[in-house]
Amino acid sequence: MRILLAEDDVDNVQFVANGLREHGHIVLLAETGTDALHFGLTETLDLFIMDRMLPQLDGLSVLRRLRAAQIKVPAIMLTALGRIEDRIEGLDAGADDYLVKPFAFGELLARVNALSRRASPQEVVTKLSAGPVEMDLLRREVRRDGMIILLQPREFRVLEELMRHPGEFVTRTMLLERVWDFHFDPQTKIVETHMSRLRSKLNEGGLPDVIETVRGVGYRVRVP
Repeated sequence: MRILLAEDDVDNVQFVANGLREHGHIVLLAETGTDALHFGLTETLDLFIMDRMLPQLDGLSVLRRLRAAQIKVPAIMLTALGRIEDRIEGLDAGADDYLVKPFAFGELLARVNALSRRASPQEVVTKLSAGPVEMDLLRREVRRDGMIILLQPREFRVLEELMRHPGEFVTRTMLLERVWDFHFDPQTKIVETHMSRLRSKLNEGGLPDVIETVRGVGYRVRVP
């Protein structure tokens, strides 16, 4: 699943994010309510895990705005407030589940799995396509014109980010955050190196380049 984790507690967010990734989930991080709202409105997501007490914009307000915008992605609300009234308020704001801190990661994972089972098939994206390239997220397979392309995990994730935004530019900073979980510039050519390897595999045999680069803007997969 592609999960937005909105949490400003640095220790807690890394613990939860690492645990979810170990179980095969893709995790986007937001430290403020403003960032969470932006991701919720612009990203393709399968689940929100949102702390109630976020800076700039609290979790309840974020969730209300997302629901008002007809974003129906399931949401788990995290909070230190455990009163019945607080839980009711969270559920009324649009949360599908409510988990009081401190919690065991195993319980959170069980709730994530439960919401995943409840989601209808059309709500969970398992295949992506852009022009001649097809990606199966469950099988972790990439094909071009029907031929399997063998990619390393990071190359697969880079391509997945591009294919989730067909025809749109994905910046270097976005790739660093989403693929490597870097929230700073490491001053290396890590993105460029992986992009070069990805291109050589996709375009093997002299095929036309399916990835477009615009200097200072970013990368995008070409679509017909």
